[in-house]
Amino acid sequence: MRVLIVGRYKKQYDNLMPFVTEQGTSIAALGNDVDYYVIKGNGFLSYFKAVKGLKKKIDEFKPDIIHAHYGLSGITAVLQNKVPVVTTFHNGETLSFVANFLSSIFSLRAKYVIYVAQHIYNKAFLKKKNNFSIIPCGVNLEECTITPFGKAREILNFDKNKKYILFGGGFDNLRKNFALLNDALVLYTGKQGVKKDVDVQYDGQTVHISSFDYGNVEAIEMKKLSRKQCVLIMCGCDAFSLPSKSEGSPQALKEAMVCNCPIFATDIADVKYLLGEIPGHYICSFEPQNVMEQVQKALTFNSRTEGRKRIVELGLSNEQVAEKIINIYLQL
Repeated sequence: MRVLIVGRYKKQYDNLMPFVTEQGTSIAALGNDVDYYVIKGNGFLSYFKAVKGLKKKIDEFKPDIIHAHYGLSGITAVLQNKVPVVTTFHNGETLSFVANFLSSIFSLRAKYVIYVAQHIYNKAFLKKKNNFSIIPCGVNLEECTITPFGKAREILNFDKNKKYILFGGGFDNLRKNFALLNDALVLYTGKQGVKKDVDVQYDGQTVHISSFDYGNVEAIEMKKLSRKQCVLIMCGCDAFSLPSKSEGSPQALKEAMVCNCPIFATDIADVKYLLGEIPGHYICSFEPQNVMEQVQKALTFNSRTEGRKRIVELGLSNEQVAEKIINIYLQL
């Protein structure tokens, strides 16, 4: 089967979002021919302008199916009439009225719609009554290799007398909500955090990361870290934190689970479903006092979790998700 994946160009990756290309790679690994069409430009009109280029790509590649990632990319995909379209909603398209409205209307022209979490389906203005599924993006188990806790801390040159928290985003990303974690850590430690730059040794190289130091606790941001660097820190830190205001089906949280890292996160998106009842996983509210209580639980858990087992049981490895999506393609 020939699959053409359509998505929006992301400057920070100089390509599509990593979870989009990883899903494509997993689909290809199961015996399919996969290619990509990348939408470039600015504003809503760029999705309409990209149709001409897409039609040319279709003539060249001759796909059996087109899979558009994000509802707005689905606009471009469905404005050709040669190839059936699957559109995946990832959450961003439902965060503004115009994006939600346009994505919802054009998604009705797709043959099938995938939502990566139930709340995204619920928020869409218009939706199919049939031919849709809730399928979160998967996790690359091979790249998320577990390094033993002590060994990871040794490689990272972590202070033996300090607890480390990996914050699931950049400190300056308001949606990721570091302000809430900061308030909780001030309550927990009784100290104001001091921002600093840290040099961490990794794979023979020095990695520059930013952190907030609260004395005996330090919070590290994920911003600008590679997948391998994030995974190593997840293996060596005492907890992973995701106090976000909004998410789709958070990839970083799933990767932290695969690394068996204790986690505390706000009850948004499909977080509660993902975390389940696994010891070492904690749900918090948006109140600093409650977050502080979950911080305390996570940092005193003093063990690794069974998050990786949970991900496999949920069918959320990249290969498992690819198999589900290929079955949808075959239906069409």
